[in-house]
Amino acid sequence: MTLNDDSFTDWKNREEIAESMIPMIGKLHRERDVTILLHSRSLVNKSVVSILKTHRFARQIAGEELSVTETLPYLEALTSLDLGPSQIDLGILAESHRADDRGLSVRDFTAEAVAGATGANKIDRREPRDVVLYGFGRIGRLVARLLIEKSGSGNGLRLRAIVVRGGGEQDLVKRASLLRRDSVHGQFQGTITVDEANSRIIANGNEITVIYANDPSEVDYTAYGIDNAILIDNTGKWRDREGLSQHLRPGVDKVVLTAPGKGDVPNIVHGVNHDTVKPDERILSCASCTTNAIVPPLKAMADEYGVLRGHVETVHSFTNDQNLLDNYHKADRRGRSAPLNMVITETGAASAVAKALPDLDAPITGSSIRVPVPDVSIAILSLRLGRETDRDEVLEYLRGVSLTSPLRRQIDFTTAPDAVSMDFIGSRHASIIDAGATKVDGDNAILYLWYDNEFGYSCQVVRVVQHVSGVEYPTFPATSA
Repeated sequence: MTLNDDSFTDWKNREEIAESMIPMIGKLHRERDVTILLHSRSLVNKSVVSILKTHRFARQIAGEELSVTETLPYLEALTSLDLGPSQIDLGILAESHRADDRGLSVRDFTAEAVAGATGANKIDRREPRDVVLYGFGRIGRLVARLLIEKSGSGNGLRLRAIVVRGGGEQDLVKRASLLRRDSVHGQFQGTITVDEANSRIIANGNEITVIYANDPSEVDYTAYGIDNAILIDNTGKWRDREGLSQHLRPGVDKVVLTAPGKGDVPNIVHGVNHDTVKPDERILSCASCTTNAIVPPLKAMADEYGVLRGHVETVHSFTNDQNLLDNYHKADRRGRSAPLNMVITETGAASAVAKALPDLDAPITGSSIRVPVPDVSIAILSLRLGRETDRDEVLEYLRGVSLTSPLRRQIDFTTAPDAVSMDFIGSRHASIIDAGATKVDGDNAILYLWYDNEFGYSCQVVRVVQHVSGVEYPTFPATSA
């Protein structure tokens, strides 16, 4: 048998194993509200090839490929346990067991590692929490996709309605079509039908009412059976407490803004300061995509090395706020054609750091250039550190942060030498550290942080909503803070 035949046989064997994992992963998710992860990447509703690629990607961050032959026994052990709602990371489970020297079997080690989610320790499944999207643009539609994707268990968050301004004939059909197909993020994973008689979009069985209104005061949410809802404002029209308070009507309990909040509105970056949200806080902001990209790695560097000062330069994809061709715009440069120019503009991300990291006593400055790409940006974070270090130490530290720290859902890590922006479309992390571009000289460090400013940010928004709604389930095995 040739080496080629050996490789092909190995591939077919791993395909068979991945195929056997799919029903186990699906059943855990549907029946017990358990989400199976691999190094923070969900395996729920993934194809055979996607499962294999996710295992292979582990070599980018862990240094070696993780095989399905290694993770299958842990998954099988999980199916035999009395699990409650939780997230369980097979990658961390396998690596933790490998590092354990007690000689425990896979079944015994798994039972011990997830004991907090079993038996008397398991938490109750939450009642579905209603969610309303106010606005249905780039972020609104991606958040909708994520909410629909996560509704498989029937618990957790439930997208009940979308509020938009009337767009004329065939409005509902056109909005459903924009949800179904996206030029950047591809096809919706599932089926979408339109119920024009009841003004509904039905996506993977989720009945979503489309409400037409020009102002928050025009909507009576209780008339649609919506109660205790979290409303996500994707318009950015109101950014202070007074304006956003207009949404607090019967049927709506909390308002989450997908733009930087002004005044005393808390700016929340999940993974960094989401645990500071007070239970009685009814209005909060998820800050900006760039703030979400830079704050987690900035916190990681400050925790380990100290940060004396910093500057962030963002090279950002163009957005709908810019003009397709030269035309009037209230801003000085954004009126120039977005797909034809690099456009110097401002970023509020640097000043927003103080809200998310109030204990960071270091000046952070920032600026931005919009460039002719439709999605994925890069932030160049230049830091003066509190102590000297070297490149290898910093990269090893950040690799570990991306794998096992509480920031592992926010920070990803790539060693790919030929990585470019398109490679990160669809990334669910707030930012991805480019190891090859990282520069360290004594107490100076420059990090290059890729981020999908649309999808990665939308994932952060959903995480915040899950947290404030009480349906953010614990992750096992637990990692050190």
